[in-house]
Amino acid sequence: MEVNGLKTPAAFASIEDDQERAAALFNEMAKVMLHPRCANCHPKSGGPTQGDDMRPHEPPVARGSGIGAPGMECFTCHGSENVEFATMEGSIPGATPWVLPPEFMGWAGATPAELCVQLNNPNLTGGRSLEDLVEHNGADHLVDWAWNPGEGRTPAPGDQKTLGALTAAWVEAGGHCPS
Repeated sequence: MEVNGLKTPAAFASIEDDQERAAALFNEMAKVMLHPRCANCHPKSGGPTQGDDMRPHEPPVARGSGIGAPGMECFTCHGSENVEFATMEGSIPGATPWVLPPEFMGWAGATPAELCVQLNNPNLTGGRSLEDLVEHNGADHLVDWAWNPGEGRTPAPGDQKTLGALTAAWVEAGGHCPS
């Protein structure tokens, strides 16, 4: 079964080997996590990118402590919800709190295998466990924004419920990584 281009865990049930099933599940999760809706806010360095083409953020911003630099914090432009432009196509994205994760949680440009290794390393997840990732992917409202990104942005594949289910199935299969 598929939801908006993202396979559900049931599509992987016939893979008997836990390691192979986990790797296949993660590759499916990576379709979301490496999509611009997620990767734009998970840069490896510097500030965020924007748009489906992942161009540098405009206006140029500095990461700062994760909420931008003093005088140019993220909430200067980004509110609690998306706001459509009044005179042209597009919108300013918003959700509360609109923040960047720490730089060590950046993965834009990573391969699925590299991202998987990163998520399995508590030093690169802020001490979060794989079970915490299940909760984050399946219930965090900032993650949910990826499917409600506002005018001018392509939503991530699938939906949050499916990403959460894939993440739970991946963890249950051992959290193994694709090669």
